[in-house]
Amino acid sequence: MNRSEKGRKADFRTSATPFRERLVEFGLLGSGILSIFTTAAILAVLALETVGFFQEVTLAEFFGDTQWTPLFSEKHFGIWPLIAGTFLTSLIAIAVALPLGLLVAIYLSEFAREGLRKAVKPALEILAGVPTIVYGYFALVFVTPLLQSFVPGLAGFNALSPGIVMGIMIIPMISSLSEDALHAVPASLKEGAYALGAGRLATIFRVSIPSAFSGIVASVILATSRAIGETMIVAIAAGQQPRLTLDPRVPIETMTAYIVQISLGDTPTGTIEYKTIFVVGASLFVITFVMNILSRRMARRFRGRI
Repeated sequence: MNRSEKGRKADFRTSATPFRERLVEFGLLGSGILSIFTTAAILAVLALETVGFFQEVTLAEFFGDTQWTPLFSEKHFGIWPLIAGTFLTSLIAIAVALPLGLLVAIYLSEFAREGLRKAVKPALEILAGVPTIVYGYFALVFVTPLLQSFVPGLAGFNALSPGIVMGIMIIPMISSLSEDALHAVPASLKEGAYALGAGRLATIFRVSIPSAFSGIVASVILATSRAIGETMIVAIAAGQQPRLTLDPRVPIETMTAYIVQISLGDTPTGTIEYKTIFVVGASLFVITFVMNILSRRMARRFRGRI
């Protein structure tokens, strides 16, 4: 091969490489624009239908009433029973998942051998791949009868059972992300603590966890959002009785379960009952959005003090 042929091939490779890079760049740009457009379209639909809802229902009825019965002949549109049911099951789930998930993350990061860590972590993450309808029936046919044997007054549909099962479901999310954050803490920080005479537990709780706090908070945010947005578990095992209560033994209804109930196809399009789907969805969006902002600010403040 002469020099001229080699030069032509080199020029072709040089010109082909920027073309591939531009193609990848345009692909990534298109994906970003598509995601932004999709989010904007969802927000536009929610806003449009929510405005239509509030043209028929006042803000005083929506925020001042404590009953939610839009499908009854005597209609009430107080959102608080749905919010209470959503937060009750989510708090139970976080109370189960946070300590267990964080302890698993600490063990895998600080105590487990590398081989055990590589084996246990994927095994835990398998739980995240189980269909939520399986978790729902597990809560209804196994966990609820088990709890009824020692929890007095526990109804067949309740908030406690799906809350516990949701906690089991989101344990891998907290443990995996928290373990990644703890594993990323520089070894020099731990060695410095040991050099100053700190023990292993002191180093974990005074150095490793504060250094990885932003990652741990991110895992808790994602897990909480996952619990708040869970549908099938609460739709199957929690019941469909919206009530303003903090008693986990009685049937309740969450915001997502109500959306499923109305979306079955029996509600005529354009009616006030149909519009409640969108106002509940908009309320759920606002709740998760505010939670994310507050959690990010808390993590930023804590990170600035380290």
